[in-house]
Amino acid sequence: MPSRNPFRLLSMLALGAGLALAPGALAPRAGAQEAGSQDAGSQDVGAGEGAAAGPLRELDTADDTRGWEAVGRIDLGGRGFCTGSLIAPDLVLTAAHCLYDKTSGARFEAAQLKFLAGWRQGRAAAYRDVRRAIGHPDYVFTGSGAIDKVGHDLALLELAQPIRLPSITPYETDPHVAIGDRVAVVSYALDRAEAPSLQDRCRVLDRQDAVLITSCSVDFGSSGSPIFSLRDGVARIVSVVSAKAEMEGRPVALGTDLDAPLSTLKAELAGTLYPVSGMVFRRGAGEGAASGGAKFLRP
Repeated sequence: MPSRNPFRLLSMLALGAGLALAPGALAPRAGAQEAGSQDAGSQDVGAGEGAAAGPLRELDTADDTRGWEAVGRIDLGGRGFCTGSLIAPDLVLTAAHCLYDKTSGARFEAAQLKFLAGWRQGRAAAYRDVRRAIGHPDYVFTGSGAIDKVGHDLALLELAQPIRLPSITPYETDPHVAIGDRVAVVSYALDRAEAPSLQDRCRVLDRQDAVLITSCSVDFGSSGSPIFSLRDGVARIVSVVSAKAEMEGRPVALGTDLDAPLSTLKAELAGTLYPVSGMVFRRGAGEGAASGGAKFLRP
């Protein structure tokens, strides 16, 4: 008898996305933990005790935001926003679907994007324009709700100028996270656009096909938010929020596994891509920059 699929993909999470998505095909792995019956706002629980997550806490003072200043809001040409985080002085990690206008499906030009590091109550710790925006080469924006998109829903923004301030330290990344591990999310969202919020009592529920499934609470605007491990008192990014879903009728957040996708993106940024008239092409083997054999990448 086939196992029942408890997952239903609800929506990608760039502000204003509002996509009508059909149920996804994310199947439970044998032995994987499923969400329990506790309320989402209940106390922290261990890996074997259920999947409830702690409450969101708004970071609305300078003391609250200390250590989280490298998380910022990405403004999308006046059409909405996503969340992103610095992983180098000039690199912001976010979700690939944030690079697209959710109404028209058109890709934003890099010049339309702004990164506001540590944005809080109308002010940012640093403001930066974006020089280049590169999505994962296997990500294709179609507006559909295919679950396999989540595994490639990753992008890098190269800033026009690096951020080198003592108060803003880029985060390390660490793809090594296990089912049951405690994680945290720092995010902006539809009803909390003016200050980030922290949820530091989530759990990893499962990992499947380059998708991390967590008990964290996310909403529109949370796309690209860093999911942190909190080992040894150090916050390291283990995933990036892509979508929200339901598991056994309870909300869960889906993130992109960083292991292979981030390495691919960094290689792309290092020089395997070149821009032509606002589009991005890949050089084929043995081709020069003027070759007619270049093919369009739709990240």
